[in-house]
Amino acid sequence: MTPRVPTRAQRAVFLDRDGTLTQPRHYPSHPDELILQPNIGAPLRALQKEGFALIVITNQSGLARGMFDTTALYAMHNRLRALLGSQGVRLDAIYACPHHPEGSVPRYRFVCRCRKPAPGMLLQAARDLTLDLSRSWMVGDAPCDIEAGNRAGTRTARVGTELDGHPSPDVTGATTSEVLRRIGRETTSDHER
Repeated sequence: MTPRVPTRAQRAVFLDRDGTLTQPRHYPSHPDELILQPNIGAPLRALQKEGFALIVITNQSGLARGMFDTTALYAMHNRLRALLGSQGVRLDAIYACPHHPEGSVPRYRFVCRCRKPAPGMLLQAARDLTLDLSRSWMVGDAPCDIEAGNRAGTRTARVGTELDGHPSPDVTGATTSEVLRRIGRETTSDHER
């Protein structure tokens, strides 16, 4: 009998939604409000081709605040999948935290372990999808994204030119497209070492 060789855990790129994958909107609540950032299809396809799982990690406190319901959230995420699919990109999973300690919807009004900067959504995705966090990236436009990645043990990338320095990401860029391309180059250079 041939012994079973354990499979190596997959790498992932965890992506914040609002302001990273999609253009920034204040509490979007309708699918039409989600508009992809420019030029992200090609670098996302390249990362997927390199074997990265693509996973959305998003705080959605609009649920806790009563601004929209889970039906609207699912509709927005279906649109996000369709928009990316039209560019040849397939999301492996979407994780959304509905909680906020100051929310008006009682079932979502508490301090949780999933709301970024807590690493709960990344850790759950790693368990669910057998991901290697040490070989993965968290990409976002806010300090909470970078902190969540650091706490989960990923490398981190920050979108935007106004960086406050806390915490410091591994990679920065003015646009999501630029950041994704830099991650691709970092990954290539890691293989060449």
